[in-house]
Amino acid sequence: MARRSSCLVAAIFLASLNAPVMAQVSVEDFLARAEQGDADAQFNLGIRHFRGEGVSRDDVEAVRWYRLAADQGHAAAQNSLGLMHLIGLGVPRDDVEAVRWYRLAADQGHAAAQNRLGLLHVTGRGVAQDDVEAVRWYRLAVDQGHAGAQLNLGYMYANGEGVLRDAREAVRLFRLAADQEQAGAQFNLGYMYANGNGVPQDDVEAAQLFRLAAEQGHAAAQFNLAHMYADSKGLPEDDVEAARWYRLAADQGHAGAQLNLGYMYANGEGVQQDDVAAYMWFNLAASRLAASRVTGEVPDQTVQLRDLVAERLSASQRVEAQRLVREWNASH
Repeated sequence: MARRSSCLVAAIFLASLNAPVMAQVSVEDFLARAEQGDADAQFNLGIRHFRGEGVSRDDVEAVRWYRLAADQGHAAAQNSLGLMHLIGLGVPRDDVEAVRWYRLAADQGHAAAQNRLGLLHVTGRGVAQDDVEAVRWYRLAVDQGHAGAQLNLGYMYANGEGVLRDAREAVRLFRLAADQEQAGAQFNLGYMYANGNGVPQDDVEAAQLFRLAAEQGHAAAQFNLAHMYADSKGLPEDDVEAARWYRLAADQGHAGAQLNLGYMYANGEGVQQDDVAAYMWFNLAASRLAASRVTGEVPDQTVQLRDLVAERLSASQRVEAQRLVREWNASH
């Protein structure tokens, strides 16, 4: 049977949007103050309705309170209202309106809104696609220490988008965000160490960084950490640990992890040999790769491995494998 895929996942970026922490004040107190026009109280009532804390969860009511505060110039409420329009919660989805509210907050120096505006300029949602403008907004948020913006600006430097490519600057920014326990930055910094990009190549440091991100549930980091255990890169070879991390990533729908976990079950590496489980994971990986329209050697190999294992299954085992696939899909 063909060797499992062993390539590291390429660096990615994730924009973070963290909800503010509320003071321990009762809903009744917030309501009394909000009805008197207190913008902070109105904003916090919006958060309570959005989260369903002390009140029933209600996106429409959350929007109503966010808007009352936002109309008074409350930057955090403007930022939250931008999110509601961007996703379509409590209001129809409207990218242009989302940008309007984000810009009002960003112009007041709200770092999360500045970061989000950067991302929207990268993707061209609600605004013309413009990497240079994205970099400008990211930089404003970076100057305030925003971890998501540090990650995103690092990505721009790593890939030369909106700025000249500069791996060392990318590493510096990823490190700033990683020091704030930003999982995406820990992953990206690990990728830079694994490939010697902007830093000396160091598998041990890469593995440590992948672990930090993996322990926060970052699927690509879990996949890479498993790969490093399987191929003894920066870590002692340990197929049991490799299988454990592949499973965690596979359960999040990571196709590469599903493929490699299928390989381990097919060959009894780190797990008890089990063709039914191997078929299930190969089948899930093949379906996910097909759905994402990935082409090339990996999806073709996945189908071949699935079909090869299928030939070893009895009729009852095939039925069981298909049942496991349906159950996994239903629960994920």
